[in-house]
Amino acid sequence: MKPQELNVRNKRATFEFEIIDRYVAGIMLRGSEIKSVREGKVSMNDAYCQFRDGELWIKNLNISEYKQATVWQHEPLRMRKLLLSKKELGKLLAKVKERGFTIIPLRLFMNERGFAKIEIALARGKKVHDKRASIKEKDQKRDLDRSLQRYK
Repeated sequence: MKPQELNVRNKRATFEFEIIDRYVAGIMLRGSEIKSVREGKVSMNDAYCQFRDGELWIKNLNISEYKQATVWQHEPLRMRKLLLSKKELGKLLAKVKERGFTIIPLRLFMNERGFAKIEIALARGKKVHDKRASIKEKDQKRDLDRSLQRYK
């Protein structure tokens, strides 16, 4: 898999949350972790971000173990530090202290230089009626696309 092809998405994020703002952050990984990421063995279903000692950390990002790493194997669900500028961290910390805001990961990708990057979002949880509206919009878009396919 080429570095540009890796693109792991959190599919539930846009359904469960209303996205307010997006940021791209670096992520501190160990040797066996980056090799697993390059193979695409990442799951971010239950992942979320939290502040600890003024730094942003991601929890529950599951990076599967790398088969060829023997003694130097990593723990799949360990906390990993996210790398952002102080200005961005300050903005996020101020917003998270407000009620109802959280930071969630949207996608994990490799940049052109081969570094693992993670797109995170400042988000607010959706209510049940908002989720129903999202489902209704998706259904209408799907029906419209199907009807347009018939006339091509």
